[in-house]
Amino acid sequence: MSDAEQLMTAELMTGEEYLESLRDGRAVYVDGERVADVTRHPAFRNSALSVSRLYDALHADDTRELLTARDEFGTLTHRFFKPSRSPADLLAAREAIAAWSRMGYGFLGRTPDYKAAFMSGLAVNAGYYGDFAPNALAWYREFTAKGLYLNHVIINPPTDRKQAVHDMRDVFVHVERETDAGIVVSGAKMLATGSAITNASFVAPVASAALTPGHGEDFAVVFFARMDNPGVKLVCRTPYAARAGLPFDAPLSSRFDENDAVLILDRAFIPWQDVLVHRDIERATGFYARSGFANLYNFQSGTRLAVKLELMAGLLSRATRSNGTDTFRGVQAAVGELVTMRHLVWALTTAMATDPEPGTDGIALPRLEYASAMRMYNAQIWDRVHELFETVLGGSPLVVPSTARDLEHPELRPLVDRFYRGSDTSAHDRIKLFKLVWDAIGSEFGGRHELYERNYSGNGEQVRLDALKWATARGAVTAYEEFVQECMDDYDLDGWTRGPWDSAPAKP
Repeated sequence: MSDAEQLMTAELMTGEEYLESLRDGRAVYVDGERVADVTRHPAFRNSALSVSRLYDALHADDTRELLTARDEFGTLTHRFFKPSRSPADLLAAREAIAAWSRMGYGFLGRTPDYKAAFMSGLAVNAGYYGDFAPNALAWYREFTAKGLYLNHVIINPPTDRKQAVHDMRDVFVHVERETDAGIVVSGAKMLATGSAITNASFVAPVASAALTPGHGEDFAVVFFARMDNPGVKLVCRTPYAARAGLPFDAPLSSRFDENDAVLILDRAFIPWQDVLVHRDIERATGFYARSGFANLYNFQSGTRLAVKLELMAGLLSRATRSNGTDTFRGVQAAVGELVTMRHLVWALTTAMATDPEPGTDGIALPRLEYASAMRMYNAQIWDRVHELFETVLGGSPLVVPSTARDLEHPELRPLVDRFYRGSDTSAHDRIKLFKLVWDAIGSEFGGRHELYERNYSGNGEQVRLDALKWATARGAVTAYEEFVQECMDDYDLDGWTRGPWDSAPAKP
């Protein structure tokens, strides 16, 4: 059977098929060992199982219609995996994103629909990749048909960023040599969030990379690195799930830890069919704007953050009620602020969907201006969430026993029931609630999420510089300045130059 025929008969992975796809001998390293099977290792197994639930939902009777639709090739896929053609398509895609996000309570940031922000437009933008256009189309077809889980790595390690990219050949990703079958690449990229349990990494220079003609061509490469490719290695950060303990004590970190890693390409072989850009400086960074990636990934991340804020608003409301402070005016104001933060983020996604802009071949993209606002606001919002929880709840999240086993101790339990009860809850329910609060904001997992949300879209200056660049390129800044001039043209030294206003000085 040909590749095309196989794709025609391919179906979206089930949860078990997804898990099986990870048992491919990939080189994942954590805690001084190479992991034999990420689906069974304590650092990754529960996060993999969490993702497997997303795949099962694609097939379940009560969620299949919400989550899936057929693309223009007739392939049944996740609604965000295919390009949208109308505001209605974008709104339907948002509901599919939100449904998946709610299965992780907003704490799974890089689910398979995240990379769909790039992959969904790969077929309609295939011509951009020149000789590699067939690769773009083939990857789109495989991605949508199976529902592949991709991660991406675009940031260079912070080894010495004063240096030009081409002066960091020993560290940054570059082509070492070419063969008839593909390219051999070496270097490192970060931060490969969730990579240990994905099917492939999308590797590219960051959009703002300064690649100097005559020197930077070896670094001007965009490709897919399948996780079992020879020479592809992942070095993971400390896993929180591996030491999370009982679910009662760590309900989020024990199942939603998307381990971050450094992707190391150690003379890795990349077949030509997995290459999109090769030694082309303009295309190596220009694809970001052409693909609509900034429009789409902010649409996905904003939807996911709105879901996360739903959980946090509910948590703060229930925690203050348990403390008996829910009737205090200032506390109510804090809960109200968190509720409005959720509404604001959700409203931005609505605006992005209902007031879209045209993309390649008539596809509908979330409007870039709104995506830019989302990108900047999202980086700030989690700091305020932390501040509200820490201010309103004070030390309450610390007033919990060490582990669930304390509640099982026959001598301690009567005391726990007496001294740990809440205003409206039993000691068991109050402790359970505040363990969840702590895992969300105070644990190592919670601290990682604070850092994650702040840096999700890149460094703060670049976020603002991009907003100005995009607004300038689209004429918005010029229009704003012209508006200023219109105001200034209303008057001069001799008084009003037009309009109904009286130029005579007001009498004291």
